[in-house]
Amino acid sequence: MTETAILGGGCFWCTEAVYMEVKGVTSVESGYAGGHVEHPTYEQVCAGETGHAEVVRLAFDPAVISYRDLLEIFFTIHDPTTLNRQGNDVGTQYRSVIFYQSPQQEAMARQVVAEMAHVWDAPIVTELAPAGVFYKAEDYHQDYFRQHPLQGYCAFVVAPKLEKFRKTYANRLR
Repeated sequence: MTETAILGGGCFWCTEAVYMEVKGVTSVESGYAGGHVEHPTYEQVCAGETGHAEVVRLAFDPAVISYRDLLEIFFTIHDPTTLNRQGNDVGTQYRSVIFYQSPQQEAMARQVVAEMAHVWDAPIVTELAPAGVFYKAEDYHQDYFRQHPLQGYCAFVVAPKLEKFRKTYANRLR
């Protein structure tokens, strides 16, 4: 039986690329969550007026990888101390956010955030919120890095994050 996690750690291309390589993750979809506009478009989300964050929705097998492990990876692949930004990506759509699916996920997320507070030099600003409606991003955003590895953003932003993940979590690779 699979479970679901919804995580936002900046641009969804970066987050998607990492989780697509995690053993136990059975599917990864880029999309939007946490906003007030129904069926938002990428352009609307990028304008920062829908309230949505760029997120990934993960289906995972908890017998292979735990929710806790997914969160530990999450806190390694983005900076949870920068409010509404990741590097040069600025705006609420790039916020650090965990949309929990159950009271158990909420409790685990709070526990991991508390533990990570000792790892980072600045306060963690990751938002914790109940999962609402997830809107799948447009098809051209799905599996973006694999389709466009030489595109500028992918080469200079996504690729280094992916390489850091591969080195740090070699035991978690498919």
